[in-house]
Amino acid sequence: MAVVPSVPPPVLALLLGALLGLCGLPLPWSFLSVLPLSLVLAYAASARTTEGVPGRLFWSGVGYFAVHLWWLTAFLGKLFSFPPAGVLAFALFLLEGIFLAVMAYPLARLVHSPQARIWALAGGWVVLEWTRFLGPLSFPWPTLGYTLLPTPAIQIADLGGVLLGSVLVAGTAAALAGAWLDGWGLGGKQGRGRPVVLAAVCWAAALAYGLTRTAGEGPVQPMLVLRTDFDSFGRAVGSLTADDQLQVQRKASARRSPGEVLVWSETALTAPASEILLPQFPGPGISGLGTPYGERPERNSTVAIDEAGQITSREEKAKLVPFGEYFVLYNGFLRPIYRIIENVLDFKLRDMAPAQTVAPLTLNGVRYGAYICYDSVFPWVARSLTRQGAQILVNPSNDGWYDGWGVQQHFMMGRVRAIENRRWLVRSVNKGVAGAVNDLGQPVNVISSGDTIQALSVRPRLLSGRTLFNRLGDWPALLLALGMIGYGVRVDRREGR
Repeated sequence: MAVVPSVPPPVLALLLGALLGLCGLPLPWSFLSVLPLSLVLAYAASARTTEGVPGRLFWSGVGYFAVHLWWLTAFLGKLFSFPPAGVLAFALFLLEGIFLAVMAYPLARLVHSPQARIWALAGGWVVLEWTRFLGPLSFPWPTLGYTLLPTPAIQIADLGGVLLGSVLVAGTAAALAGAWLDGWGLGGKQGRGRPVVLAAVCWAAALAYGLTRTAGEGPVQPMLVLRTDFDSFGRAVGSLTADDQLQVQRKASARRSPGEVLVWSETALTAPASEILLPQFPGPGISGLGTPYGERPERNSTVAIDEAGQITSREEKAKLVPFGEYFVLYNGFLRPIYRIIENVLDFKLRDMAPAQTVAPLTLNGVRYGAYICYDSVFPWVARSLTRQGAQILVNPSNDGWYDGWGVQQHFMMGRVRAIENRRWLVRSVNKGVAGAVNDLGQPVNVISSGDTIQALSVRPRLLSGRTLFNRLGDWPALLLALGMIGYGVRVDRREGR
């Protein structure tokens, strides 16, 4: 009889995590993430020792983040002009795996049966996703709820945000994992199918809710957006001048029709922080505005500009990109390391400060919820703007920093922001997806490729009203996640009898 060699636990956990990571890519079948996640949970929960649970989840996390964020390797290679430098991204992959292990260890000690651990880990996973939205180094890029975008179920985001989608995915995965463990003889009592039935009911309810949502009605606000193709790295080091960029953008904007509000991308304009008149911008419109290279303090703003070139309102970027716009301990003991990096790159690293508060821009009586690039990854930014009366979301962005599927992942997040707040989203970008998304998160008129600058007329609607998510935020999802952990404790006590 042939002997089948066993797969070492770290290797198997790594492969299961990588399979889950594939479902985080912008693909039509991403909603199948419940299947690999159920395998990850079942394999981690069935470890023979308490220490084995976080160990297996660590390796699954490394595989998950490595696939989901593989585009970071190309970005780092481009940043340092040395492709092998992409290996630095593995530090992030390992760190995220550590976070999963740290989450799993106390839960593995709290409950002991595999069935109980499955539910505790599923709830802990969602809570960990919530913590990734917090702090100056927050990085919530991989969130399970985004995998629902190909299905009508994503519409539940207006009830509890993208994290409510994560609850649906994690809860379903836990139910399937528990059923599989029962089948394998590891789950204690046999025939325990109620969680699977409940998961099916939740999916049916989410799909029915999504299918019955209709687009909102409101006045049309014609707008003109641009998709540019500038070299982001050239702009950063000064080889692409602000004047060159300005002239190209002005020429493309000349096709604007009467009544259209013009939107330019992140830092499409450059002016001193004290500037209040921008006659070079063919207003009225909204544009990203950066300070000249080398000016301190450096600012990354979005501004509303009227027909006379007068800035009518201004907002700063709310969330800075960690180690891109914000460098922890830049003026502390890490300063010597940053100086080495600055010498290698031949330009000074950014030392910016985020906005203390956010508010809509006002232009000709319309309130625009404008937020810059990376801000779109954080639901609270768009939520705060909408709570203050924003009638439409506007996202000037520069996606030229991203590579591969990172561009589409960023666009996916913006689509969910539109659903959460039931507002149209308009994007004007450099090397990304420009255009309009309706309040159902559906792209209405977009352009996503091309080697030349392109202008696109869009006709979004101005909407009002507030969603449940807009009122309550992440609390419904967090309470359900904690409920899964509590259910795990209950299962453990029941099985300990």
